[in-house]
Amino acid sequence: MTNIIDKDRVLIFDTTLRDGEQSPGATMTHDEKLEIAELLDDMGVDIIEAGFPIASEGDFKAVSEIAERSKNSVICGLARANFKDIDRCAEAVRKSAKPRIHTFIGTSALHRAIPNLTMDEMADKIHETVTHARNLVDNVQWSPMDATRTEWDYLCRVIEIAIKAGATTINIPDTVGYTAPAESADLIKRLIETVPGADEVIFATHCHNDLGMATANSLAAVAGGARQIECTINGLGERAGNTALEEVVMALKVRNDIMPWKTGIDTQKIMHISRRVATVSGFNVQFNKAIVGKNAFAHESGIHQDGMLKNKETFEIMRPEDVGLSGTSLPLGKHSGRAALRDKLSTLGFEVGDNQLKDLFVRFKDLADRKKEVFDDDIVALMRSGEDAENDHLQLVSMKVVCGTGGPAEATVEMEIDGEDLTAVENGDGPVDATFKAIRKIYPNTARLQLYQVNAVTEGTDAQATVSVRLEEDGIIATGESSNTDTVMASAKAYINALNRVIIRRGKVGEGADTREISYKDVT
Repeated sequence: MTNIIDKDRVLIFDTTLRDGEQSPGATMTHDEKLEIAELLDDMGVDIIEAGFPIASEGDFKAVSEIAERSKNSVICGLARANFKDIDRCAEAVRKSAKPRIHTFIGTSALHRAIPNLTMDEMADKIHETVTHARNLVDNVQWSPMDATRTEWDYLCRVIEIAIKAGATTINIPDTVGYTAPAESADLIKRLIETVPGADEVIFATHCHNDLGMATANSLAAVAGGARQIECTINGLGERAGNTALEEVVMALKVRNDIMPWKTGIDTQKIMHISRRVATVSGFNVQFNKAIVGKNAFAHESGIHQDGMLKNKETFEIMRPEDVGLSGTSLPLGKHSGRAALRDKLSTLGFEVGDNQLKDLFVRFKDLADRKKEVFDDDIVALMRSGEDAENDHLQLVSMKVVCGTGGPAEATVEMEIDGEDLTAVENGDGPVDATFKAIRKIYPNTARLQLYQVNAVTEGTDAQATVSVRLEEDGIIATGESSNTDTVMASAKAYINALNRVIIRRGKVGEGADTREISYKDVT
């Protein structure tokens, strides 16, 4: 291939700004396109397909400005097989130091029927339009759309015509994601062996993901002789999307033993651009997406976590640092074990003994059974909930709250005070108000509520809420805090926690004292 100095090099052609933006709902603003193009250029993408200039004035302006601002990448625009499209595309990319026109036409029987062209008429059109494009720029890419469903003899014929007309890159699109990997490799290999002049151009592959095989098909095409892969960040694109840039790049990096090809991509910038594209396109990356998904380097089960703590290679075939992450994640959940919990505690600055870990692990498992994932803040909250436990003279035993549109909320609270169980029922303006009134009925006090604050310390509807309560009594201020997935339960515990600290800080309770002897007036 005369157009590639190193035959082991695979060119990365990114079409996030063109095919990726065609995902319904993924339209980007002008400034967002410029930002993504700059990130692509900086990370080492060889060719950026910046847009479809004839599609709109906005697309034309975006391609033009990207062409002018790009420092390293070839800047390409898409054009249908007509002079008007091609001229508009040439105008859009003209300020690029490395301009390319990408022109295409559907060559399968299904696609030939749309413009009602015979094989000969389409062949003439291909010759005319590719020649016109080559007269405008030196770098022309041509694609027979739906190539994988085009008749073999005709596909060879039109590719030969495009090469003779001046195309420098021949892209073979699997437009509907129909091909299997073995077919993809064989098709490229046979075309290179069969079509005259094929050794003088670069063959490219553009695979859609309708059957979930886009990345496999692209890598198979490279094995067959293709030296350009068309892809998008996060696999964005029409219908089920395209080959994902991050997948092919990391596959080539990790499996260079059987795929000895390299790219110029700075892989440490992958995660940053993946997250940015997800933000500007509005398409969140699925959690279990390869390479860039939230769970790609996350291990929850106890067996996996224990293995990772001993040797990361037991369950990871690549380093998270290689794609721009700070490290592996060991999310805690109901499948996690003591080793992962102790490691997490150490990371958060808590060193615990075996007995304390045993107690905490029981409470952690109880929380994990109620939540899909336990976050760092959950662990901190669990640790804090155990503070001053030996001094808790007031204990919450149980509570029940009934509330709704039918009337005032009603709270039934049972507390233990120095070994004696007491119960109260109170109504209030909402479940928290009713609960606090029931607590004050059981344990009358003059402490004034200065602050009541609720924060969801983790995400989701099952988030663990941290409730903070600040009480003031005769100039003594005490705070209480508790966390629970039940906000009302957390509120009750935080209030009782604060009351316990009021008692302690007033010095009214000594060893063996009866807290019920402390007299407070009921405040309603």
